[in-house]
Amino acid sequence: MWKYVVKRLILALISTIIILTFTFILIKLLPFQRPVGTDEAMFSYYRDQVNKGYVLDFRFARNNYGEMLWSYQDGSGRWHYFYQTPVLTQLFMWFKNIITAWDWGTSTIIKPNVGAMSIIMERLPVTVSINIISVIVAVPLGILLGIWAALKKNKPTDHIISTGVMIFISIPSFILITFLMLIFCYTLGWLPTQWPSESATTATKALGYIVPVCCLSFGSIAGYARFTRAELCEVMSSEYLLLARTKGLTKRQAIIRHALRNAMVPIVPSILAEVIAVLAGSMILETLYGVPGIGRLFLTALNSKDYNVLLVDMAVYTLIGLVAGVVLDLSYGFIDPRIRMGAKK
Repeated sequence: MWKYVVKRLILALISTIIILTFTFILIKLLPFQRPVGTDEAMFSYYRDQVNKGYVLDFRFARNNYGEMLWSYQDGSGRWHYFYQTPVLTQLFMWFKNIITAWDWGTSTIIKPNVGAMSIIMERLPVTVSINIISVIVAVPLGILLGIWAALKKNKPTDHIISTGVMIFISIPSFILITFLMLIFCYTLGWLPTQWPSESATTATKALGYIVPVCCLSFGSIAGYARFTRAELCEVMSSEYLLLARTKGLTKRQAIIRHALRNAMVPIVPSILAEVIAVLAGSMILETLYGVPGIGRLFLTALNSKDYNVLLVDMAVYTLIGLVAGVVLDLSYGFIDPRIRMGAKK
């Protein structure tokens, strides 16, 4: 088991390096976006890029280094002509700065001369909190609805739950949040129309979570309910469950002791997969509702061409996805004792 864990971690690390390498190269091949600010601030930015190995500083203009990024005459009268280093050199220096100094680059547009990773870390708690709350709400409700539908199979209760499940699975999250905002925020006025500011009261901040959490939860609840119903119906019709009933167990005892435990084997790992999907889907929701999270920051960095922040944001999503994938694979062995990855025959 430990050999398999180490192997999966190494593969995840290699995958991370490959993904970040291609992402970095593709982003750096885009047209260079010059930073904004005063001449002194821009000069400080370019000098910092020189120290990090991304930019070269010459006293005279050069024709063999591509397009000149910027020129500046300092207080001593010396001219500085800045040119980009080759993309592969920047890639090497980027990984080196991350490993040695945990330096992921600086923002050029959103917050000039501020570390891109610090900008991400400021907004990450909001995104994580919304997604965690939505998972806490969706998992028990979805599983309970699925169990209820399975126990009432082919009855009116099952048909009502299955119909609701299909409706909420079919509706895109950005359409759902539009209806929620239109009805509860603008028409009824019960909830804030946008994400509350830092100066808002605690009650207003709590109400601000309702719209995004509900929007993220409805689709997950429907997915869990459908998956739980399908798995439980299959288990309940198996031979070993019928044998348990013939040995004297009641229907409730057989379901709790045997059916639910076996049905949870594929359901629990699906929860981790759903977390990844929810995290990716919150990108549009954060933009529509004005949530200051990393999903909205991704689109802001893309539109403003703040490539360093965009690169770090993509790296965070990549790392979350790969780590969740590793945990997803390992969870099978812990949930089902019959599964032993990497064991000898």
